[in-house]
Order: sequence, then C-alpha cells, then structure tokens
Amino acid sequence: MTMPPLPHPIPAAEERSHEILASIRQAFAEKGFDGASMQDLARAAGMSVGNFYRYFPSKAAIVQAMCGYDLAEIQGEFAEIQTSDKPMLCLRERILNHFSEESMKDGQLWAEITAAAIRKPEIGEAARQMEETIVSLLTQIFAHTTRRPIEEARVRYEGQCQMLVMLVKAMATRTAQCGPASPALAAQVVAVIDGILAHISNDKAEG
Repeated sequence: MTMPPLPHPIPAAEERSHEILASIRQAFAEKGFDGASMQDLARAAGMSVGNFYRYFPSKAAIVQAMCGYDLAEIQGEFAEIQTSDKPMLCLRERILNHFSEESMKDGQLWAEITAAAIRKPEIGEAARQMEETIVSLLTQIFAHTTRRPIEEARVRYEGQCQMLVMLVKAMATRTAQCGPASPALAAQVVAVIDGILAHISNDKAEG
C-alpha cells in the first residue's frame, strides 16, 4: 500500500516572525496568557511595542502563530517517519522523545494555551485544528501499516490517535505543574503507548 502524501503544511511565517516567537515563548509561559502584556512580550523580543504590533496585533494572534509554527515542525517529523523503513518504530521513538526533559520545557506554555483555548474561541479553534492535523498524520501512518484505506483507518483508529495526542499534551502539562514524572508514572505511560502501537501493528487487513 502506498502511503498517501502529507497534507500541505501550514505556510511558514516570515523568518523574523519565527525569531520573535522563539524569543517570547519563555516570557509567555512564565507570565501566562493574561499576565503577559504586549509590552512584556515586546521587551522579551527586544523590540518597541509599536514594531511588535506590526508582527502580532494581539496575544491571540501570537498563540495562533505559535500553533502554526509548532505544527509545521510536527509535520516535518511525520515526513521523516513516513520515509522510514520502520514507520511504527520511528513513530514510537518520536513520541517518547516528546517526553524528554528538553521537550517538556514547553509544558508551561502549552498549559497556558490550553487554558486560554477554553476562554478564547479563536485560540480554541487553532488548538483544535492542530490536534485534528496530528490525528490525520497518525491515521496515515496507521493506514499504511495495516494496509487499510485511509477512511477505514480513520474510523477504526480515531480513538487511539486521540489518546496518543492526549497523552503527550497531558504529560507536558503535568510536568509544568508537578515536575518530571516519576519512573512509575513514566513506565505506565510508555506501556499504554506500546499497547496502542502493538495493537495497531497486529491489526493488519486481510488479503
């Protein structure tokens, strides 16, 4: 079965916008969506407030851009997974890499975005689209592995895809609130991930 192409990635923001996003992530995470003023964020980016507004007219626009920027990186990861000789093994490694100490540094940021998504519809929509795209990318991997049509795989593995996304988000948020997971919790999370991936790997279509 030929693996279908990835969906077109979200158009990349200008290089300067990416630099600004990288420079303000920590300030945004530390002060929170409501606590971080545009002046705070402009200062973190080393810019005047007026110039900062030229790139991002609101905090909601910043969050939407962060979602798009991070999703573009995720799509790049999936492109590498799809070309791997062992896509499911590669997928497992990439998922577990998101639980590394370095990756978990963004936990506080995503905790803030998740909280803001409840109150701000435009942020909620950006977060929802990001999750739906990741679920779609996972579905493509699972369809290829099980030799099933995309639509069949979408229905069959929707819950597993959503569970994998939820685990990554929940672990990042928990780390921000409580610190790194204990070995016992980490082992349980890995066991759940391995169970999901093993079930799908063994669920190949007949014929």
